[in-house]
Amino acid sequence: MLGSLLLLAPLAGAAVIGSRENSQHCPGYKASNVQEGSNSLTADLTLAGNPCNTYGTDLKNLKLLVEYQTDERLHVMIYDANEEVYQVPESVVPRPDGKGGARDGSTLKFGYAEEPFSFNVTRGNEVLFDTAGSNLIFQSQYLNLRTSLPKDPYLYGLGEHSDSLRLPTTNYTRTLWNRDAPGIPENTNLYGSHPVYYDHRGKAGTHGVFLVNSNGMDIKINQTQDGKQYLEYNTLGGVFDFYFFTGETPKDASIQYSEVVGLPAMQSYWTFGFHNCRYGYRDVYELAEVVQNYSQANIPLETMWTDIDYMDKRRVFTLDPDRFPLEKMRELVGYLHDHDQHYIVMVDPAVSISDNHGYNKGVEKDVFLKTENGSIYKGVVWPGVTAFPDWFHPDVSEYWNGEFDYFFNADTGVDIDGLWIDMNEAANFCPYPCKDPEGYVRDNDLPPSPPPVRGSNPRPLPGFPSDFQPSSKRSVKRGPGSKTGLPGRNFITPPYKIANAAGELSLKTINTDLVHAGGYVDYDTHNLYGTMMGAVSRGAMQQRRPNVRPLVITRSTFAGAGAHVGHWLGDNLSQWDKYRITVPQSVAFASMFQVPMVGSDVCGFTGNTTEELCARWASLGAFYTFYRNHNDIGYNSQEFYVWPTVAESARKAIDIRYRLLDYIYTAFHRQTQTGEPFLQPFFYLYPEDKNTFSNDHQFFYGDAILVSPVTEKGSTSVDAYFPDDIFYDWYTRLPVRGKGANSTLDNIDITHIPVHIRGGNIIPARSSSAMTTTELRKKSFELIIAPGLNGTASGSLYLDDGDSLEQASTLEAQFKYSDGVLHIDGHFDYDADAVVETVTLLGQESDPHSGSRSGKADYEYDASSKKVTVKTQIKLTGSSTLDI
Repeated sequence: MLGSLLLLAPLAGAAVIGSRENSQHCPGYKASNVQEGSNSLTADLTLAGNPCNTYGTDLKNLKLLVEYQTDERLHVMIYDANEEVYQVPESVVPRPDGKGGARDGSTLKFGYAEEPFSFNVTRGNEVLFDTAGSNLIFQSQYLNLRTSLPKDPYLYGLGEHSDSLRLPTTNYTRTLWNRDAPGIPENTNLYGSHPVYYDHRGKAGTHGVFLVNSNGMDIKINQTQDGKQYLEYNTLGGVFDFYFFTGETPKDASIQYSEVVGLPAMQSYWTFGFHNCRYGYRDVYELAEVVQNYSQANIPLETMWTDIDYMDKRRVFTLDPDRFPLEKMRELVGYLHDHDQHYIVMVDPAVSISDNHGYNKGVEKDVFLKTENGSIYKGVVWPGVTAFPDWFHPDVSEYWNGEFDYFFNADTGVDIDGLWIDMNEAANFCPYPCKDPEGYVRDNDLPPSPPPVRGSNPRPLPGFPSDFQPSSKRSVKRGPGSKTGLPGRNFITPPYKIANAAGELSLKTINTDLVHAGGYVDYDTHNLYGTMMGAVSRGAMQQRRPNVRPLVITRSTFAGAGAHVGHWLGDNLSQWDKYRITVPQSVAFASMFQVPMVGSDVCGFTGNTTEELCARWASLGAFYTFYRNHNDIGYNSQEFYVWPTVAESARKAIDIRYRLLDYIYTAFHRQTQTGEPFLQPFFYLYPEDKNTFSNDHQFFYGDAILVSPVTEKGSTSVDAYFPDDIFYDWYTRLPVRGKGANSTLDNIDITHIPVHIRGGNIIPARSSSAMTTTELRKKSFELIIAPGLNGTASGSLYLDDGDSLEQASTLEAQFKYSDGVLHIDGHFDYDADAVVETVTLLGQESDPHSGSRSGKADYEYDASSKKVTVKTQIKLTGSSTLDI
């Protein structure tokens, strides 16, 4: 939700106060006492001359640690000898075991020069990372390191941003400092920080570089005056804690990254259904009305959401007694559950400082952030003056669990099925220095006045009953070995200024000089706040329903967040450019950052969408992993049923999505087990085809589905790229032979989105769609065989009970087709009552069984679509074969 006014932001590459040029005479370091073993290297690094102290005090004594962790992963860490400088806690970002590799077997090799110290990482004869040519700077409030790059590199990652998927390589600055970023402007820092980049080099392979550092930073990509390409880190503190990982393909590199930050969390089957929300639903009766309108429009609605409207004066863990009374909320949720639908609400981190349960319990447990004088730190968010939980506090989970038990209790409260977290950068309306939050609230009339309660006789709500009508444990450890940060730093206005679009570090957020439990200063841990809240909230959801997979959707993230939460892309605008940018944003999060449950506010959040834009977005959104329509208060309603064409677009797209839901579920599950990404950029599937490297608008939905949305207003065509391969039109089933060139797809009305099946795949699709995912799971299957250029195809199907955190039994089927025979193998422990009733073989220029099976009831050849259809009754309870 919008939490601040739109701010003018610096363009990429805009001048930033402070740069390497100001530190060009820093002496660097000298390596000594080098100790090298079979899988590690250590050394002492000593300042090699007089300190330059440009943006802090040069540290004189550092340590170097190199670990060959696996054959494809190398860990390089440069840190202070006393281990006093802040390091990202392993409790927030767990580290992988680094004892399994050896230098001799490693694909990656570490090299170094003693004085001035520099290091490089190579793969065979190829240099991947090289800091020679610029001296290492390690100061109390500024770290700088520069690596050379190939000319015109293909770089990706460094999120969260709304720039192109392939990062610009000239005069580009990517700032990482989580902020409330209404409108999702380009060329600025946004809600999350993911300091990992991927360098794709075609046939040579792909490697990634992950810096485990949560401090604010500018990462600059540019060229020197003599044309040499470089990438440069400029951070406000912390240490250099690098993980280098490599793979033959970009997909392999993403898998390697998942081994560092953790595998993403598996989601329940129902979460892949269609969700609806808006900020501004005036009461529980309007929620019920929306539910019924979707039903009457024959648009499947899986989950109804509610923004902060449900709260009493915008206070978390409260209900507005007039507009959202408890008994009616429970009746609404009961109705949804009875109809196999779900309900989700928003929870913000900021707790109203007033007489309410959440605040009183927080004070009792002493879990709120405090100022230096011991008083509770006060900010301003939607409920007015607020306190902020300290997610480092040892009792914060107990507190948060207690609030969920109190308010979301299945027997006495609102029995939610998932959780939505907003404002957790953390956002703060009161500008720094916020000396008078009460006065700020008075002057700015916060929170906004709620809409009026309806009268006593609203229009009937079909399907609902007739009575559903209105009537101190803050230890601070400092000194050597603490890893909590150096004393004497300027936490508010550090000498180096990152390009934070909000301005000073503490603007629009909590003060960066606040000290968390354990002695961690917000200056160092700011970028972790949202992810830590997500992890604690996941725990709170899980303790409510211990056996069920928790769905938690959050706004602010850091590296590794996908192990706990999914992400929506924030408060976008109802504009065509924001529609287009969701493709590179989504695939970056899903594949490169390992946060695969991701999507944008479909049709846009702020502003009045148009019928055309909303129709196009309804189709595109069906191919996000997280699919939700959501818009802002004060703007025209944009539920899919508002316009006939949007409703038709949604019905068509949801029909495809739901028929593919088990294909989605299978591939998503695979990512949670192996890290192999589901939602992917084009070049992940064609890593040697340069024409795919900068393609922002087409993407792969798993390995088998190519999506090519119309991206321009008023257009009914799209120039879609088809590599040198075979594809099949989803709708006509006709083959499309790619030539490694663009092909114009015409006559695409606004209810249609081009979708193609990639040859070589077998897709397990449901025989038809349904109004809920519960009903969908009862449908039979169609196996769609799309042969590759060599005439073969393969696929898989994963089924379980769809909801349990731990599965007692599963079904994992493997499908293979060659030489006219379909083979089904695997293990079939879970009784899914799954039957394959149809097998469809595509790309048949003539009837393969002309004169033998033609005319039989179970067999049909369609010359117009070049496909064979076989009716079957294959129960997925064991291995089988089928001649086609």
